[in-house]
Amino acid sequence: MADIYELKASFKQIQDAIEDGNDDLETILNTLDEAIEDKADGYACIIANIDSDIEGIKNAENRLKEKRKYLENERDRLKQSLFTAMKETGKTKFKTKLFSFTIAKNGGAAPVIVNVPTSKLDDEFVIVTEKPNLTAIAEYIKKTGDVSFAKFGERGESLRIK
Repeated sequence: MADIYELKASFKQIQDAIEDGNDDLETILNTLDEAIEDKADGYACIIANIDSDIEGIKNAENRLKEKRKYLENERDRLKQSLFTAMKETGKTKFKTKLFSFTIAKNGGAAPVIVNVPTSKLDDEFVIVTEKPNLTAIAEYIKKTGDVSFAKFGERGESLRIK
């Protein structure tokens, strides 16, 4: 059986021959139609198998992600428990045979906590981000037909196999 590239080349040759007025190629064209349909079935089977593998991998990723989150939460709970015990006992720095333990201030600048609404701050203390409201623009174009400042882009195409 020919591969998909050979089938494409054969279709092109037949199309050229038909355009040149050669009418006896109808049987060959029907055979090629069947060949590409068979090839499409084969592709669809492979695609379905790959989709199944992808789904299995996604499930494994989700399971591992949940396990990672559980372990991270457990680690954080243990660290917080140890931190609290060290603070309560006043023993904030010590060494054991295996590890050194210290409660220290975090580095960097002190965090800024704003305790008034943004609307009450001077303009110099507010960052304004501007971006177009694409939903409103789309509705405006649909309603008025005005495309002087925006337009609809081309929609892509995709292969759907059912």
